[in-house]
Amino acid sequence: MTSDITPDIAPDLIIRVAARGDGITADGRHAALTAPGDTLAPDGTVTHGVHHQTPPCVHFPTCGGCQLQHLDDQSYAEFVTDRIASALDGQGLSAPLRTPHVSPERSRRRATLHAEAKGGRITLGFTAEKAHTIVDIRECWILDPRLFALVEPLRQLLRRLNFRRRADIHLTLADQGADILITGFAPEGLAAAEALTRFCETHKVARVAFDDGLGPETRWEPDAVTITLGGVPVPLPPASFLQATPDGEAALTDAVLEAIGKPATVADLFAGLGTFTLAIPAKVYAAEGARDALSSLKAAAHRLQRPVYPEHRDLYRRPLTTAELDRFDAVVIDPPRSGAREQMAALAESKTPVIMYVSCNPASFARDAKDLCAAGWRIDWIQPVGQFRWSTHVELAAKFVRDAQPS
Repeated sequence: MTSDITPDIAPDLIIRVAARGDGITADGRHAALTAPGDTLAPDGTVTHGVHHQTPPCVHFPTCGGCQLQHLDDQSYAEFVTDRIASALDGQGLSAPLRTPHVSPERSRRRATLHAEAKGGRITLGFTAEKAHTIVDIRECWILDPRLFALVEPLRQLLRRLNFRRRADIHLTLADQGADILITGFAPEGLAAAEALTRFCETHKVARVAFDDGLGPETRWEPDAVTITLGGVPVPLPPASFLQATPDGEAALTDAVLEAIGKPATVADLFAGLGTFTLAIPAKVYAAEGARDALSSLKAAAHRLQRPVYPEHRDLYRRPLTTAELDRFDAVVIDPPRSGAREQMAALAESKTPVIMYVSCNPASFARDAKDLCAAGWRIDWIQPVGQFRWSTHVELAAKFVRDAQPS
């Protein structure tokens, strides 16, 4: 990728950041914690360039929550774009890449923390980079402050609940406040119930549920918990998938709406809770394999009489056929990280005018894009999105159009 931060290509100059976060010199050497514009001497000494910033968090680089805090805004934005360009290049493809949208610091509305009781203390935070050790976080530059404000109170709560093991704590900001699911542990007894109630009342928590292996059991939920998607309050099952930041969600939604134009009918595949379904002003068929998410979408659409037609459908085992896809003016697809290979064959041969592919994995996206392009589709443009600021995790929204209709 062409970059204005590498005017001189010296062999020891860091020219780009690889997919896993290491800087790469012009002569192909890798160096951790380097930025474009740094120089790597033969003895391994690094001289920082103008795009190497001082990481703001005291836990960097030990904490695995962020790998790239040493990149300034320009070089991080270029990394987001380069991740997608490199994945496409690996499949022999290219596409117009728009200016990336990067979420601001302290904007993550969902995250999973890890807790462990050992040696009389409770450690709570993210795991260390490339390790299972938990970094006991005392500050965080990615979490929404409303979630981070719960970290120390959660430590204290776990002590009162006689926590003696390792567990995961899933945090989500819902419409009513923080939604907390603790997996791997469930407290028992009246004292625990009273401590939990005091915690929830004091910190205005929306819901707390525990899952010790038999599914989530809600212990606190004074009001039904919802998340607003497309202006519609949707019932929120514990630890449901959401886009990581509200502004990232908005960037992806805007890209979807721009790409599909003003269709009469749309298919939203892997619809989830309805992030895109409820934002589309058209008749929308929504296919989703997770029953709890689909039930929430169905309830929200029914309550407001929206023209949404949900179907429980495992798109890996039973993808839509070409004949089914041909009924729609546009198809939106947002698969998990593994991509949507099982759906690609029918989608590639369909006569729908536009496909909008939203992806959280440039590698599986590029693989699926190759199948579409081989069948006569063309990538019109790609909107890169960096919701997971300072991480190597990159998302995108890509518009596909046909150069030639299938016979």
